[in-house]
Amino acid sequence: MIDVAGVTDVTDENFSAEVIGAELPVLVEFTADWCPPCRQMGPVLRALAAEEGERLKVVQLNVDQNPETTNAYKVLSMPTFMVFRGGEPVKAIVGARPKRRLLEELADVI
Repeated sequence: MIDVAGVTDVTDENFSAEVIGAELPVLVEFTADWCPPCRQMGPVLRALAAEEGERLKVVQLNVDQNPETTNAYKVLSMPTFMVFRGGEPVKAIVGARPKRRLLEELADVI
């Protein structure tokens, strides 16, 4: 399922194909419906996907619906952002932040 702005929802079932097997670096937001900071990050992620779509794939994973992947990467706080490159997690960032700061923190991995 892809929303209009290019942020894809991934699940335990398709995480391997969508994230591990992706050619581009992938920014995964581990999110939850009950998490206000996660909702605040929605517009930031959509803007990031629109601006950096050629260099970075942006996806969201709902932690409540996908416990297998959430536990596999030991995600405890929402939102957690993880960058995967070549199928491996190369960076983790915890907590909401403005787009400019998020881009600064991602600069060394995208």
